[in-house]
Amino acid sequence: MTTYQKESHYRSILKGISWRCIATTDTILVVLLITCLTGNCSIENALKIGFIEFFIKLAIYYVHERFWQKNLVGKKVTQKQTLYKTISWRVIATTSTFLISGVVLNVFGEIALYVAITELVSKFVLYYIHERIWLRLPLGKIRNFILGKKR
Repeated sequence: MTTYQKESHYRSILKGISWRCIATTDTILVVLLITCLTGNCSIENALKIGFIEFFIKLAIYYVHERFWQKNLVGKKVTQKQTLYKTISWRVIATTSTFLISGVVLNVFGEIALYVAITELVSKFVLYYIHERIWLRLPLGKIRNFILGKKR
C-alpha cells in the first residue's frame, strides 16, 4: 500500500498531460468507431472532439487532481480509494465527453450517447491503471529527469 504524498503543481500538470495523451487517443478512436458504425464516419469530427476535449479536460483534470491531492495527502492509498477516484473522474469526464460530442456533432442523440458510454468503459480501465502507475512514480524524479537535474 502506498502513502499519498504531497505532489507539486508541476507533477499534477505532467500527470494530466500524460493522461490526456492516453485519453484523447482513446476518444478519437471511440468517436471514429461509433461514427463509422452509425454510417457517419468522420475523422474530422473525431479529431475535432479529441482536440477540444484535450484542453478542456486537461483543466478539469488538474482541478480534480488537486482536490484529491488535498483530501488524500498523508493517507494510505488503497485500491478502493483509487476506484473511488476513478469513478468520480469518470462521472465528470464522461459527462464532458457527451456534451463536447453533442456540440461538435450537432446532436445530443444516440451517437453522442454511444461515444460517452463506450469511453466510460474503455477509460475506466485506462484511468485506473494510469493512477496506479503514477502512485508508484517517485516524487521529484520526473521533474529532475525532464529538466536534466541530478540528485
